[in-house]
Amino acid sequence: MQIIENLKVKEKLYVEKLENGLTVMIIPKKGIQKKYIIWGTNYGSNDSTFIVPGDTEITEVPKGVAHFLEHKMFEQENGRNSLDVLTSLGVNANAYTTNNHTAYLYECTDNFYEALDEFMDYVQHPYFTDENVEKEKGIIGQEIMMYDDYPDWKVYLNALECMYHKNPVKLDITGTIETISKIDKEILYKCYNTFYNPSNMAMVISGDFEPEKLLEEIKRRLIDSKSNGEIKRIFEDEPREIVKEKSEQKMEVSRPLYTIGIKDIPAEEKEKVKKHISIEILLNILIGSSSELYKKLYEMGNSYSVPGIEYEFGKDYAYILISGQSNNPEELNDLFKEQIKKFIDNGIDNQDFERTRKMIYGEYIKEYNDVTSISRMFLSDYFKGINSFDYLEEINTINVEYLNQVLKDVFNEKNMILSVVRN
Repeated sequence: MQIIENLKVKEKLYVEKLENGLTVMIIPKKGIQKKYIIWGTNYGSNDSTFIVPGDTEITEVPKGVAHFLEHKMFEQENGRNSLDVLTSLGVNANAYTTNNHTAYLYECTDNFYEALDEFMDYVQHPYFTDENVEKEKGIIGQEIMMYDDYPDWKVYLNALECMYHKNPVKLDITGTIETISKIDKEILYKCYNTFYNPSNMAMVISGDFEPEKLLEEIKRRLIDSKSNGEIKRIFEDEPREIVKEKSEQKMEVSRPLYTIGIKDIPAEEKEKVKKHISIEILLNILIGSSSELYKKLYEMGNSYSVPGIEYEFGKDYAYILISGQSNNPEELNDLFKEQIKKFIDNGIDNQDFERTRKMIYGEYIKEYNDVTSISRMFLSDYFKGINSFDYLEEINTINVEYLNQVLKDVFNEKNMILSVVRN
């Protein structure tokens, strides 16, 4: 195993790429009772057009297959539901699907290896029939309709639709009633066999473990399989410009909801981490809890809480979202644009920069206190081609000049949109 040590957080990452292509990452936490494991595949809702390794023809499947697969993986041929089996062992198990990966996980204090038997069995043994696939369509259809009634979800999706013309990131991860109606067991097996190959997967475990022993236990539970080669994922070219500047939808809400979006382009490989940190710093300076703008909005009675701020990116997309509740989202949006212009004209204050950088560095350090945060972070970053330790190193390479350049390049008014949900 390769051992990567970070002295800043006094943590060691043990990494091994197995013969079948599976990458296993172990972060030992001596004396910690909780144990956490997450097993993910580099396959998310965006991956609906691809070429199977060894094929030459393009395969296109309905939107929502990755999420559908996640739901179906727990059902076993012997009639058991693996989620129920894991719960009976006293472990907390779950799964989720994102735009770029799907993950299965559990956490516990006891019965880790008993749970590992079931966990590694169900992820490696899918069971799909015509009957159980049809039944699942009804369950997921209800989930889709339920989310359609959530104002928080709609203001978010509407923001993505304002930004993106063709990229599937703008689509609901679950698909639609129409797209899931086209899913059958053959499609599920094809996507499973393509994307759930060990060479396209990674496993992260954190807790009080001896890495060598844990790795042997994992190897013992793996079925024989070989790497199937590179999967070619196909995406349409996405125009740089936004679709439209504003979306407004009427729903039952006590106060208007807003999401400000800024459409970006993915950074070069070597710049991904540095750019991500810089945008976090900039967002906190511009509209974070201690910013001049937030204090003004609060005093005006415009904003009810500190806006949520996030930067999301994958291989073929990147965007900023700022969201919250406001009496007057349009006014808030205008003031935010004014604040951006002010900082572009005058530059970022060095004291603001240093204070914010230290705050964000402290938040990065805190993530290493929790086995859940560590494991999910390392898995998500791995599928983006990032070692999570890089954030602790790169944050010290950023200076005000670099920050000002990112501000000018990314926070461009022509790439900004506003999504509003109000009564």
